[in-house]
Amino acid sequence: MNMPLAKTTTSALAAPSPASPAAVVSLPKSSRSFVSDTLLPNLRALAVRVIPPIIMVALIFAVWQILCMKPGATLPSPSRIWADAKDLIVDPFFVTGPQDIGLGWRVLTSLQRVAVGFGLASVVGIVVGAIIGQSVWAMRGLDPIFQVMRTVPPLAWLPISLAAFRDSNPSAIFVIFITSIWPIIINTAVGIRNIPQDYRNVAAVVRLNPLEFFWKIMIPSAAPYIFTGLRIGIGLSWLAIVAAEMLTGGVGIGFFIWDAWNSSRLSDIFVALAYIGIVGFVLDRIVAFIGNIATRGAQAN
Repeated sequence: MNMPLAKTTTSALAAPSPASPAAVVSLPKSSRSFVSDTLLPNLRALAVRVIPPIIMVALIFAVWQILCMKPGATLPSPSRIWADAKDLIVDPFFVTGPQDIGLGWRVLTSLQRVAVGFGLASVVGIVVGAIIGQSVWAMRGLDPIFQVMRTVPPLAWLPISLAAFRDSNPSAIFVIFITSIWPIIINTAVGIRNIPQDYRNVAAVVRLNPLEFFWKIMIPSAAPYIFTGLRIGIGLSWLAIVAAEMLTGGVGIGFFIWDAWNSSRLSDIFVALAYIGIVGFVLDRIVAFIGNIATRGAQAN
């Protein structure tokens, strides 16, 4: 009498229940692996890099707002800067007159001078650095001179350049050139001096001429040092042009800061400082990106 009951119970357990929930559709294995192995780690890495700076900037603005919102504060608060210079922030490329233009156009004008001065300094610095790196006597004779001249402030060169060129634009370009060339020369020379002797022996065996040795051995081997000098040089170039434009005039970002100071527009100065910092950071990242491609990630410290 127990056998039919056992069969009935077994069949009842095996039969699907009409009230059972719908089956869960799982992602394909390839999709799951992409989400867990690629997407989530990238999102975590992005959050680690982005969230802390956002928090710190928010804290700085909050403290700044609290300290400068009191009556009698000498510096404007962030809310006051937004109210006074909103047009400079929202529309950086407006044009209402020959001198009344947005900060975007002023930054582009300054970048044109930086491109010319830094470009010349890069070419001359790499060539001169390579020559000095190849010659022990040139290194001993010129390195002390370069070490002294690189400590001269950018503005100290401005009177000499104005006396030589009699024009503000080439004078500013010369200041950029003479300020940024020293780290390029020094780092290039150090990179050439550190070329492994095995590379030089191979070049001698295959009988490379000086030009082939320069392009095939010297430049690739010294590239990490060269791009380290270029990164330092582009930062000095941006500092030099801002300082030079304060005195030479024109429509650059440096002259805008000086003119805003003379007109007591402190809010405009803070906005211009933000532009300068962001542009300088972008320039450094561009040179670093090109350096990582050229050196395959082997940047020198």
